[in-house]
Amino acid sequence: QMQLVESGGGLVQTGGSLRLSCAASGRTFTYYTMGWFRQAPGKEREFVAGIRRGDNSIRYADSVKGRFTISRDNAKNTVYLRMNSLKPEDTAVYYCAVDSLDVGGTDPRLYDYWGQGTQVSVSS
Repeated sequence: QMQLVESGGGLVQTGGSLRLSCAASGRTFTYYTMGWFRQAPGKEREFVAGIRRGDNSIRYADSVKGRFTISRDNAKNTVYLRMNSLKPEDTAVYYCAVDSLDVGGTDPRLYDYWGQGTQVSVSS
């Protein structure tokens, strides 16, 4: 089992910034590809960003490229999502997740451990 705990969400104005954190425990963090997803009310959960184990290659959803940055600190077993230039359409519950098979995809069904989520709200 692996436990994930997100933090750092909140309410910000358009153009503001937040940094989300996801602390992992239960297994060796460095072995796993990690992802951030989000889900807005009435919408499906969607991929935001991912960082692979080993080479730390990164991919982003087109909607957040240039504004969001994913990173990881293996010594702290933590993955981060820095979000700049936030827009109202970024409002959602943000989840971190583990891709234990290292597929590195964007489909949430490929991820097998999930945190409880943290709410991000962006006011216009």
